[in-house]
Amino acid sequence: MNEQMNQSQGYLTEERQMIRDLARDFTRKEVLPAANRLDPDHGTIPPALISKMAQLGFFGITLPEDEGGQGLGAFEYCLVAEELARGWMSVASLIARGNGTFYKEGLRKNHPRRQELLSRSASGEMLVAYALSEPNTGSDLSSITCRAVKDGGEWLISGQKYWCTFADGADAILVFARTSPPPSAEKRHLGISAFLVEKPRGKLPANCSGSPIPKIGYFGWNTFELSFDACRVPSNALIGDEGNAFYMMAAGLETARAHTAARSIGLAQGALDDAIAYAKDRRQFAVPIAEFQAIRFKIATMATKVEAARQLLYHVCTQIDLGKRCDTESSMVKYFASEIAEEVTSESLQIHGGAGYTKLFAVERHWRDARLTKIFEGTSEIQQRIISDNLLGRSEIDKQIAHNAYSKTYG
Repeated sequence: MNEQMNQSQGYLTEERQMIRDLARDFTRKEVLPAANRLDPDHGTIPPALISKMAQLGFFGITLPEDEGGQGLGAFEYCLVAEELARGWMSVASLIARGNGTFYKEGLRKNHPRRQELLSRSASGEMLVAYALSEPNTGSDLSSITCRAVKDGGEWLISGQKYWCTFADGADAILVFARTSPPPSAEKRHLGISAFLVEKPRGKLPANCSGSPIPKIGYFGWNTFELSFDACRVPSNALIGDEGNAFYMMAAGLETARAHTAARSIGLAQGALDDAIAYAKDRRQFAVPIAEFQAIRFKIATMATKVEAARQLLYHVCTQIDLGKRCDTESSMVKYFASEIAEEVTSESLQIHGGAGYTKLFAVERHWRDARLTKIFEGTSEIQQRIISDNLLGRSEIDKQIAHNAYSKTYG
């Protein structure tokens, strides 16, 4: 235990502890009360709360200092995300709309709008929603059918998108669309481009219609099904190289997985904290239920799983910030953290008993939101596939599936 604590202390420098404590205090005073008030009625994250997050620099954690950001790394980004998720996972997810996990990779030094877009992102003035998935395209992003065609000096985007969270509240939507067919079955990922479709906050873009998808959780903002019908954007809306947006996505995946792991750990920690507090307060048979071994052992197991996930996350974030490839490890932490998040939040709800199945306690929100972490940013099964492929090599079955998909569409 002492060695583990020393390792954590090595990770948590004085500066990082200050960042963590700032986010923790903000969550306790601002995020948690808002979540408790708004989530039960499916209310939205207040603009005033978003403004306070911008003032604290939460939207520019990983962006360069000379472009308006804090110039920090994945470690600090995930520290903040974990603390925010202890209050409301939707707020912890919101910071990704400014830190630009994907699109900043496409804004190379020579992009004419790099300075403007990154500085606006860091200040919270350019919050970006992401339109990747489609009704028939989820984990297999190379099967994107949304199209973008050139029309003089502009692009016309047409097609369907699904699971686009914050499409209405964002200042722009980063739309991934196919601009050319893939050259072969082995290179189905080529020919996809990314476009920054700017729009007024609170509205959808011109020539884009959509409706919110009814969800069982992840409240605080809307998740949309979108339909683009010759949505016109200027040539400089193209982010990154034409046809190579898949690489832009891949460059940000390790940080995105770590961010999801951090949110999962925050949910689990919040549920663990609530379970401990409730067990000390709730009395049965004339004693607090925290005195019963069954409850004590549950809490011991929950705490162990949360700390194990956190230590793996610290390691992964350190590797990312050192510039080391950690594709396997980032999939491991996303997989493990999301799995234990569902387990821990469920056990916390069990400790709460019937009270946990009401909207009077935050644990039911943590439980609902934790279930989502096993699905978005790559399902647990996709993470297992990535891990096993990296350890064993890609299976022949997967190669055949890719070939069949290409042949059916382009053959």
